[in-house]
Parts: sequence; C-alpha cells; structure tokens
Amino acid sequence: MQRGTHPNEAHRAIVHQFRAATRITSRAATAQQRARHGVRARFAAWHVACSTRAASHAASALLTEIDAHKQSPSNGKGIYMKRRSLLKYGSMSGALALAGRVPFAHAQSASGPIKVGVLHSLSGTMAISETSLKDTALMTIADINKNGGVMGRQLQPVVVDPASNWPLFAEKARQLITQEKCAVVFGCWTSVSRKSVLPVFEELNGLLFYPVQYEGEEMSRNVFYTGAAPNQQAIPATEYLMSAEGGGAKRFFLLGTDYVYPRTTNKILRAFLKSKGVQEADIQEVYTPFGHSDYQTIVANIKTFSQGGKTAVISTVNGDSNVPFYKELGNQGLKASDVPVVAFSVGEEELRGIDTKPLVGNLAAWNYFMSVRNPANEKFKKQWATWVKDNNLPGGAKRVTNDPMEATFVGIHMWKQAVEKAKSTEVDKVRVAMVGQTFAAPSGFTLEMDGNHHLHKPVMIGEVRADGQFNVVWRTKTAVRAQPWSPFIAGNASKPDVVSSIPAFLKRSRVA
Repeated sequence: MQRGTHPNEAHRAIVHQFRAATRITSRAATAQQRARHGVRARFAAWHVACSTRAASHAASALLTEIDAHKQSPSNGKGIYMKRRSLLKYGSMSGALALAGRVPFAHAQSASGPIKVGVLHSLSGTMAISETSLKDTALMTIADINKNGGVMGRQLQPVVVDPASNWPLFAEKARQLITQEKCAVVFGCWTSVSRKSVLPVFEELNGLLFYPVQYEGEEMSRNVFYTGAAPNQQAIPATEYLMSAEGGGAKRFFLLGTDYVYPRTTNKILRAFLKSKGVQEADIQEVYTPFGHSDYQTIVANIKTFSQGGKTAVISTVNGDSNVPFYKELGNQGLKASDVPVVAFSVGEEELRGIDTKPLVGNLAAWNYFMSVRNPANEKFKKQWATWVKDNNLPGGAKRVTNDPMEATFVGIHMWKQAVEKAKSTEVDKVRVAMVGQTFAAPSGFTLEMDGNHHLHKPVMIGEVRADGQFNVVWRTKTAVRAQPWSPFIAGNASKPDVVSSIPAFLKRSRVA
C-alpha cells in the first residue's frame, strides 16, 4: 500500500487481498496447493507494503498467528487455514479492517495523557437529562487521575456539546475520534443520537459507552451498553403493573416521545401484553414530538380511557417534556391511586424541578435509585456531593444521583479496568478485555459485562416520594442478563447471542 493512498482505495485493496486469499484457500484441493498459493504468501506481501507502523505491527501479529495455526495439527480444524479460520484472523485488529485509513488515527502516544471524549447535550431539550452525565464523567475521570490515572497516565476529558441536534452528534463523534484522537467516548442519551453516531464509530473503529436504557434491537462491536435492555426494565415493569402487588392493571396507555426508543419499546410491550391476553382495545398509543409542552388534552384522554377498567400509563416521554406532563397530571388531579404512571426515562434529576407532592405513588423502573442503601452507594453519593460543592455546580446541594449517572460511572471504571488488563488503549484490545469485567456498583450489585456487550443488571421499581426521591417497592434478587434481541419481535430467535468478532467492513464486503 503506497503512502498517500486514497482511503477508499486502501480499503478496497485490503478487501481484495482478503477475498482473494479466501478464494484460493477454499478452492485449493491439496495441502501443497495451499502451501504454494496460500494465505501466508498474500498477507506477507501485504505486510511488506504496509506503510504505517500500526498496520505493519497488526500484519506481523496476523502472520505469527497463521504460522502457529499451520504448525498445530492437533487444533481440530486442520493443519492449514480454512475460510472460517481466516474470518477469525481477519478480525484481529482494527489495522486489518482499516489499514492506511483511520484505524489508529485515535491511537495515542504511550507516554502522554489519554484523551477521553464526553458526548452529551449541554443545551436543547435533552440538556435537563444529559448535563448530569457530563458532570459524572468529569467527576469519575478526576477521581481516577487523583489515584494514579490509567497505566500511570492521566486521562484528559474532551467535552463537546451536540446541543440535542441528532446530525450534530455524528459530526462531534467524528471530531472526537479523528481530530481529538480520543481513545474512547462516553455519551448519548436518546436512541436517535446513538443511531446517528453508530455508523461513525463503526467506520472509524471507535469505542462508545452508551449509559441509558434503550429499546434493544442492536448489538455493535463498537459499543458497550451500560444501560438497560427492555427485559431489564420495560418488561419487568409491565409485569409488575399487571400483578396484584402492582395494582392489577387491565388497560395500558402507552405515551412516548416520537422517536425510535419509545416506538420500538412499545412495539415490544404491545406484543408482550397480547401474549398475556390483553386485547387490542385495551391498549392505546400516543406520541408527542421532542420538546412538547401541552399535555392538557392527553391527560384528559387518559382519564377517559381509564373509565374502561383498571388502567396504567407507561411513559417513554423523554427530556424536558416530562416537566409539563407531570405538572398536568397534578393540575387535573390524576393520582397514582387512580391511574399509576410508570416512567422509563424519569428519575431523580427530572423530578428535581417539579412539585412532587401530587405525584406521590407514581412509579419509575430503573436499575439504580439514589435511595438504595449500601456502602458503595454511600461512597458514590458522597463523592458526587463533594464534586458538586467543589466545582460550584448549578443546583448545589439539591443535585441528585440517578440511574444513567451510575451507568456512566460504572462504564468509565470498567473501561479503565479493561485498558489495564489489555495494557493498551487500542480499541481492538480493549474490546476483548471488556468482556467479563465486573464492578461493584452503587446499586449494591456486582455487574458483569457480557459477550453481547451489555451489562448484567438488577431491575428495580421505585415509588415517587414527596421529596422527589423513590422508595424501592420491588427488585430482582440477582442481576439479569440483557436480551438485546427481544423475543417479542419476530425473527429475533435466529440472531446472534454475542457480538461477532468479524469486523463490519468484512460483513459488508461479504467474502465469496
């Protein structure tokens, strides 16, 4: 590969070499043919042509692995590499996927600070929720630095504001990876923002930690999901509402903001409810745009709908729209004893600016609440209070902790552990080291990162108190393994249970 080769040409050249090598190994009839025309010769030539140290190093590692494979007749898969083995080796390094392009554009000097991207909306409709995640990330990074950093190196946060603008999220993600050379990015709240940045992270082989509950139906090798999948929040919460303990609801009003997370979650819930015998007439869905503020008609419709039987509202309203929604519930006197509301995107932070007395008894489903009592949470809350005071953050002593903040905190610490295990910040090495990482979280549970890139998490249902906190009224006894592909969506049964080791560019190129 020549210096200055156009990225697309470099990409095509690698794919061509890979596909050609695969065709030869699959067609060769004898061991002699494989030895003469085999994989090693082609990758050796490619290795010589590599112009960057990172790509050359990755090619060397690949050649070593190939030689070891060829010399081991007892490996159960044959002495010479087959197409299946080649696919495995093709995923060894981001340099194989993108050599000469950007694979190590975000690799950093082993002696300087490690740049860490923070990608959260600090303005616009989502700032009410995301600002605290930025603050949590900075707190956690500062604490890690105070205790020696990562592999003896300090972390340098790079904060950007995508301003609740979904296309801008993608631009800022690209900036963090290519210009700022960030080793990892912690960010996003809404699924539309995550969907916006996902192609960027997959193209550039970046690493995103996503800290918020979401709809599932995704499992990327470039993302670690530290929030909840539907079976870790939405399904258990709905089961609780249907139980005698939860009020025995028979009718369900599904209210959400109009984007992918609420619509997909409600698609799953609708199928789940029907599997439990709930009739179509007893399910109603309503969506509002981001930033919606007039809930007078919607709350009146909820009251009318509830006259048909015991009703519960399942809310996937996001952002600052939650404030007028909950205020309107109070204005119209709709109490939890009449029609309980369970929210999937409302926690302590969203309730901080609301008079919660009329909302007492309404519910939220999360994997952590500030009110849980255990040593890890007491330490987390104390650390947060100190950070707020020392940095004179808006809200002062009234600032609270919540579930996505805990997920951010856990994600950063797990990434640190993985980097130290891998002895590298390189994405491909950290990705491997992340699986199996555990952390004693403020929830009181030890969380584990699964091979599907999701955390095993407890499920908790909290009841709103007059002070804006939650009493936990139900919780799982153990952490629950995530199901990224919901069994309530047709066609998911055949989808993979763990993240594939095959790079995305090879999937797109589809080896013959």
